[in-house]
Amino acid sequence: MKKLTTLMAAAAATTLAVGAQAQTRGVTDDEIRIGGVHDLSGVFAAVSTPAVSGANLYFDMVNENGGVHGRMINYMTEDHGYQLPRATQAYNKLIERDQVFAMLLNLGTPHNLAHYPLMERRGVPNVAPLTAARAILPDPPLMNFSSFSSYYDQIAQGIEYLHNENGRDTVCAMYLPTDFGEEIAISSRETAEALGLTFADETTHRPDDQDFVGSVSRLRAAECDIVTIALGVRASITVVGTAKQLGWDDVDFLVSSAGFLEPVAMVPGGVTDGLYGASGWQDLRARATEEAPAAFIAAYEERYGQPASGFAMLGYTAAQQMVMALEAAGPDLTVESFMDGMHSLDYDDALLGTHVNFTPEDHQGANDVFISQVGDGHWNTLAAISGE
Repeated sequence: MKKLTTLMAAAAATTLAVGAQAQTRGVTDDEIRIGGVHDLSGVFAAVSTPAVSGANLYFDMVNENGGVHGRMINYMTEDHGYQLPRATQAYNKLIERDQVFAMLLNLGTPHNLAHYPLMERRGVPNVAPLTAARAILPDPPLMNFSSFSSYYDQIAQGIEYLHNENGRDTVCAMYLPTDFGEEIAISSRETAEALGLTFADETTHRPDDQDFVGSVSRLRAAECDIVTIALGVRASITVVGTAKQLGWDDVDFLVSSAGFLEPVAMVPGGVTDGLYGASGWQDLRARATEEAPAAFIAAYEERYGQPASGFAMLGYTAAQQMVMALEAAGPDLTVESFMDGMHSLDYDDALLGTHVNFTPEDHQGANDVFISQVGDGHWNTLAAISGE
């Protein structure tokens, strides 16, 4: 009898193990768990915080209408404060303990790259990360899906625009010595060489640097007339303000999409007036009277009681993209059916102002670059450059 009981227990354990293997991680009959590792307290909190709010706005709308194929979406977020050790803890918690199905809007180039192997080993798709680094899409792209043109292409197009339109010919760079900063520095050097311009000098900085008088003075002495910036939000503002305080006015500062934020344009006193941005999407406020942006702005402000921002828009559209792929995957949700769903997406995003499509060979959803400049407290679109 004891032997029979033992055999029955072993059989039951085997059945449970087989069932656990068959079940898709992070998916139950009534829930889909999605994870996001963010900077909610560090130098890029102005990016992550509204992005999370935008995503939750869309997911809540979907859940209120019955979810996706009857499943509610549970968006679970962790804060890394733009620190790699904390990011490791956050990724491990969401993937290993919480068993999320996919990741959405993970912020940070070094943070995404350091934890991509974990996501790949666990079969966790990484959708719309808040980084435009080229390295986020390996060859083949595997399970990463990026929504926009790369930092490299943004900076390259920005430098070419400033050369053609403003006659600038001496390029310099200020950057964090991270994967994010290095990509922008590399683009600055290589674009200068490709266009026959001079790359004169560069300075590197810590995330917590606050005094840029010495660096700005050094680049001014190098006669730079284009300075690309790959720093935190507050630091980027301080750099432009420092140059104005020093009377350096024959120079164009250029940020990528990482600095393309409303708070940068809205600094009191016109501190950032004249700053250029090269990004993979159009500014939200510049199109506030158009139907899709106006509807989003109204819904966001009604929900949160504060102005909608461009990164809130990115969070909202990334959540929408996730839901579209989940719907296309069908009720029998697996990683494979979700990947097929992502590969089926091909649409005009009226909110972003760009076209998005994915294929099995190409996981970069859009390639356009938009050149903008700060004036009167907002970003003004100057040019749209097709990446096709």
